[in-house]
Amino acid sequence: MRTPGRLRTSSAALLVLAVAGCTETPDDGRPPAAASAPTGAPAAVARICAGPAPGPAQAPPGAVTVDPSVVGDLAAKTASSPENTTFWLRPGTHRLVPKQYAQVLPKKGNTYLGAPGAVLDGAKVNQYAFGGPAPDVTLRHLTVQGFVPPQDEGVVNTSSADGWVIEHSTLQRNSGAAMMVGARQRIRANCLRNNGQYGVNGYKDGDTVRGLVVEGNEITGNNTDDWERRRPGCGCTAGIKFWAVNGADVRGNWVHHNRGAGLWADNNNNDFLFENNLIEANDGTGLMYETSYNTIIRNNTFRRNNVVEGRRLADRGDPFPYATIYVSEAGGEPRVKARTDRIEIYRNLLENNWNGITLWENANRFCNSPANTSTGYCTLLVKDTGSCARPAIADRPLYDDCRWKTQRVDVHHNRFVLDGAALGCTTECARTAVLSNYGTYPDWSPYKAKAVSEALIHRQHNRWHDNEYRGPWSFVADDPAVRVDAAQWQDAPYRQDAGSTFTPRAGG
Repeated sequence: MRTPGRLRTSSAALLVLAVAGCTETPDDGRPPAAASAPTGAPAAVARICAGPAPGPAQAPPGAVTVDPSVVGDLAAKTASSPENTTFWLRPGTHRLVPKQYAQVLPKKGNTYLGAPGAVLDGAKVNQYAFGGPAPDVTLRHLTVQGFVPPQDEGVVNTSSADGWVIEHSTLQRNSGAAMMVGARQRIRANCLRNNGQYGVNGYKDGDTVRGLVVEGNEITGNNTDDWERRRPGCGCTAGIKFWAVNGADVRGNWVHHNRGAGLWADNNNNDFLFENNLIEANDGTGLMYETSYNTIIRNNTFRRNNVVEGRRLADRGDPFPYATIYVSEAGGEPRVKARTDRIEIYRNLLENNWNGITLWENANRFCNSPANTSTGYCTLLVKDTGSCARPAIADRPLYDDCRWKTQRVDVHHNRFVLDGAALGCTTECARTAVLSNYGTYPDWSPYKAKAVSEALIHRQHNRWHDNEYRGPWSFVADDPAVRVDAAQWQDAPYRQDAGSTFTPRAGG
């Protein structure tokens, strides 16, 4: 089974960061020097880890003071205090009782504030920091580190309670995920770095997460445990992984140097806005939107993503155009309510990434198919997974509704820039693609041969137009082996990128 994976940020949490042209981000992760930002690029992104906003130096009136010299003081005072209590953690390293499941169990409406230098450390003994079902809990100005939850579990909001606010905090060097999410959760102006699996695991067991905001965070260096190497094909890595989230704003984040994908929305997500993010130097794809619906991806800058994994695939002779923005069995669906009924990708800058944008649909992947890696899940249009079987699946509406479709994708007014020499790219790079495979499996599938491929390219309303390409770009259509130039891409039978411009050299 695949693992599940509109407020303003304080000006103190943002650093103006220009992202124009060929300006590079140094390998040490520092932002580049200021320059003029082109149309569509974010004018400012989060730079949190180098200088997190300090918490209050004195306890607020009425707050309960927590003493770092007393082991377990935070959990004990939480247990003995009523709902809606504010706790102020003094400077120093706070520890829980040294037992595996010892954790803080907040009560409804509690607030936890860290003084400058306040750290909650799990000492590689405690699995969880803050858990339990209480809603509307707030954490601010606190460093949480050294916790060791199992794979796919999180340190903060372990139980995915609703209405939590986590902001101006540093969650670092934990195993598993730094945090889980619940409905109406606000994740703002945090440093989420060097965690073993995810910075955020956007998943709530048995439920859909609604109304999530991820804004102004720095998300860097996650998946230190390299889970795809430990469990090949697990789909269990990213800076953030979203799973069955309905309604999310992901804006103004700096997502960089994560092992694997930067951001990955997988399985029945809907109604996302990805806006004004700087996504760079992630080993894998910058943004993957998979088996999901209805999203807007606009005004983001993608730089130097997928160089590590793209080169690895090329070196072993794999021609698949693994992309910087990777849309996999995902599309617009008017029957699923959202702020858009399409996947809209526009006004983004893609600079020196291994590849561009790929739209992919696996002909063998649909509800009830053994090839569906989201085991046991079906589309949002079918309530009974078992109904997607022979003979009913061969007829409409199940023929259409039992599969996640890459459809109604509109790619326009983006800028693609690639300098192959600077990237060290000679083959199997600088590609944008729309493709499927030849349907073969299982033997009762109604989607065999070219049925899905023909629909994807000619009938599912996927369209590129009014983009700007600079560099040695080519286009993959229908099959990884079918690679065409700009003129062929614009001509029949594809007729893509009307109104677009093509300059063979990145700087010319």
